[in-house]
Amino acid sequence: MAKILLVEDNEMNRDMLSRRLQRRKYDVVLALDGAQAIELAEAEAPDLILMDMSLPVIDGWEATRQVKANPKTADIPVIALTAHAMSGDRSKALEAGCDDYDTKPIDLRRLLEKMQAFLPDETP
Repeated sequence: MAKILLVEDNEMNRDMLSRRLQRRKYDVVLALDGAQAIELAEAEAPDLILMDMSLPVIDGWEATRQVKANPKTADIPVIALTAHAMSGDRSKALEAGCDDYDTKPIDLRRLLEKMQAFLPDETP
């Protein structure tokens, strides 16, 4: 069972997505802000991080940079999740170290396909 670190400050989004992932047998760890995400990435060693970019304390851009700069967490794939579907956001996410990018509202089928690219041994 793959462990997913879901970083989302919006309670409704967090609850909805975590339940949908758990129904597909993912082990979901939750972080409410970027600082928690950095700590939990190292402590929990997830297989994948779903990172909201608009977060309190430390935003998702900086949290991703710090996760990718840490040798213990640098290899964990990060998929950016953002409602800011502006041109250039995808390249900004990739420059920050994200491995992929998806927009909100979440299309679960599309997100699961992106997750599968990084979790080839898992089937949702």
